[in-house]
Amino acid sequence: MANLLLDERPLLVMPKLATLIGLPESIFLQQLHYWTEHSSNIIDGNKWVYNSVKEWRKQFPFWSERTLRRIIKGLEDEKLIIVGNFNKLAIDQTKWYRINYENLYLLDTKTPNLPNGKTHGQIDHMERPKVAHGLDKLDTPLPEITTKSTSENKRLKDNVAGAPSSLYQEIVIYLNSKANTNFRSTSKKTQQLIRARLNEEFTLQDFKTVIDKKTGQWINDKKMNQYLRPETLFGTKFESYLNEKGGTSNGTFERSDAENDVSQSKISAANERRKRIAGIEPDRDTDETI
Repeated sequence: MANLLLDERPLLVMPKLATLIGLPESIFLQQLHYWTEHSSNIIDGNKWVYNSVKEWRKQFPFWSERTLRRIIKGLEDEKLIIVGNFNKLAIDQTKWYRINYENLYLLDTKTPNLPNGKTHGQIDHMERPKVAHGLDKLDTPLPEITTKSTSENKRLKDNVAGAPSSLYQEIVIYLNSKANTNFRSTSKKTQQLIRARLNEEFTLQDFKTVIDKKTGQWINDKKMNQYLRPETLFGTKFESYLNEKGGTSNGTFERSDAENDVSQSKISAANERRKRIAGIEPDRDTDETI
């Protein structure tokens, strides 16, 4: 029982914010603020965070999905958060969220006038209300309350901002359409590979470029088209594939390392066959398989 008392970092929520909007709402808003500050998704000058309720629940395991939906709906109804959908795939219903800092300012000051005569949408970071500045001070994501802070934070960041299911879907669907394959975006291994490259700051367009280059090289090659798969394309040679020259002067793609390995193996095997025909003892350590 003693291990449940202050051996873990406690949840930090501003009492004033909790008094104004409620404890559950303030917890969620604090978490959304944290990810907003770390988001690189900027649309119309505002930072957005996208996540499904299922993924949100991983950060708030003490709430049910129903409770989370109620909290989010309440914040949306109070116009403290704005919810949108900027997904490229029409079937992707993952919601995007941002805090309405203007209304948070009004809530804090209880005045209809914004500072310096500014209108909605013109409040910059330095002019956020005291409540918002308080959120800035609580800069640790709320679920990150164990001593495993670094690894847990990385896992949460991957889940929330690094690679949502819609991004896995788009990349794998693109690969399948180009390579005539049927890989699943739900594969844990595939998601791990994609997430690893995203953590190295590669972009969606980089994935598409690699897919385009390698399908252009390998799609009609019976030996190489088997490598049009996530574990090859999205693995440790991803950057090399990305930086390969697009094509030569005659319009054909230059050979990749994998192709050169196969070609060299073919040449070695052919040389050994010629030696046997000529009566020359082949090298014992030669691998005649391709």
